[in-house]
Amino acid sequence: MIETVHTPAGEARITWHRAAKARTVLALGHGAGGGIEAQDLVALAAELPARGVTVALVEQPWRVAGKRVAPAPKTLDAAWRALWPALEGMELPIIAGGRSAGARVACRTAAELGAHAVLALAFPLHPPGRPERSRADELAAVRAPLLVVQGERDPFGTPEEFPSKVKVVPVPHANHTFGTPKSAPVSQEETLRLLTSGTLRWLDGLKLV
Repeated sequence: MIETVHTPAGEARITWHRAAKARTVLALGHGAGGGIEAQDLVALAAELPARGVTVALVEQPWRVAGKRVAPAPKTLDAAWRALWPALEGMELPIIAGGRSAGARVACRTAAELGAHAVLALAFPLHPPGRPERSRADELAAVRAPLLVVQGERDPFGTPEEFPSKVKVVPVPHANHTFGTPKSAPVSQEETLRLLTSGTLRWLDGLKLV
């Protein structure tokens, strides 16, 4: 099911992957370089509904409009806030999340929107080669349970670069898109299974009320 939502930045779009007996809603935004077809988002949307998690894949207005360049962070945040009531309509605990830029949006807005938890996939801790420009403050602003799933070869920040207080699931051999080289001892399918299984273990440990 696809739902269109009006926001101050234009029309956003939610693609729903509903669980038969949902216990929570996981809203996932995409990155600045792609859409909801990203393989990590697709993998979670395929696996989680069978485990009682309704997945809402959120397309930001700039992507719906066919633009190639994402707008400023404040515009992304404004759109995310505006579509939140559509997520609340399920009357279930909402876990905010996303990959890369989408993870940053979820972190920045989680407290004000009352997200039950935050899932950050491939969080861009810093620009490639610029560790001094850390975005760790966005992670520190999250007061709800937070999980980061990060590739060990991610140029935007490897798992060991994250603050010790942040729970991180490292994905061996994976880059920023969770892609693995052909020379890796694990397949792409195995990498995505590790991503989904790590997420599920965390979800199962949350106190959903």
